[in-house]
Amino acid sequence: MSEKKLPSYGGQALIEGVLMRGSNHVVASMRAPDGHIEVIHEELGGIYKSWIKKVPVLRGLLVLWDSLGLGMRFLTMSANIQTGEDEKIEGPQMVLTLLASFGIAILFFFIAPAWIAQIIENKLNLAQWVSNTFEGLLRLAVVVAYMVLVSRMEEIKRVFRYHGAEHKTINAFDQGLEITIENVREQSRLHPRCGTAFMVTVVIISIVLFIIIGPFTNTLAARLISRILLIPVIAGVSYEYIQWSARHLKNPFVKFLYYPNLMVQKITTADPDDSMLECAINSFNIMIDYENRKEEDFALK
Repeated sequence: MSEKKLPSYGGQALIEGVLMRGSNHVVASMRAPDGHIEVIHEELGGIYKSWIKKVPVLRGLLVLWDSLGLGMRFLTMSANIQTGEDEKIEGPQMVLTLLASFGIAILFFFIAPAWIAQIIENKLNLAQWVSNTFEGLLRLAVVVAYMVLVSRMEEIKRVFRYHGAEHKTINAFDQGLEITIENVREQSRLHPRCGTAFMVTVVIISIVLFIIIGPFTNTLAARLISRILLIPVIAGVSYEYIQWSARHLKNPFVKFLYYPNLMVQKITTADPDDSMLECAINSFNIMIDYENRKEEDFALK
């Protein structure tokens, strides 16, 4: 008899809190300044209900939306709870904020390394595959340097501890344990289906892909355009690789290949205290409760 496959739940660290996302519901638990836990629940719709979630590669776009759309909105909510303000990011303001954030990320992580690599290729007359490899390594250095720099900020240090709490909670669930503070506390703060691992995988996949298409992008314009247009493809392939790897980590070869993705999480996670674990566990248990309810249960409310 085959082992029952557990759902792949995900989450995100917030400011003094943790968000947990299921297939149909998202729940965030955030510690207010007076010590109580503020809970926000939403039923997922839109792209989460569309045909995209069932199509390999394309469903990787959900990861981008989690980080940009859903993640930014809940980060704003968590910040508001700490300040007592009620500022909302929605409508045109939400779109402009997302576009600005996405544009800055593309500029620093894709355009700048490609531009610098093209200049060096022209100056030193490098082979294109050498130039593309240098570009990828430069992109990886930028990503890691960014993680290290933000990890030194006091506010971010606490966010990274909540990140650890999120991972520990999901690790406990993946192992079939009861989600209690005692069980969760003993888990690893590293998890294979992590946003940090996703970022590193995106960089590695981009190195391979850009070397392959190198002969077709031998001008600066072609190089820059390809880097932008292929972001959804790279994100989709990276998502599938992470999901596949997470299911096969018992294989020594897969574990060896995935090792760098786990190690880089030591930058973006830290050990949480019990109050942080409480937020993560609260989010997870409430999310699971909503996920397990039947449609008629909601109709009665």
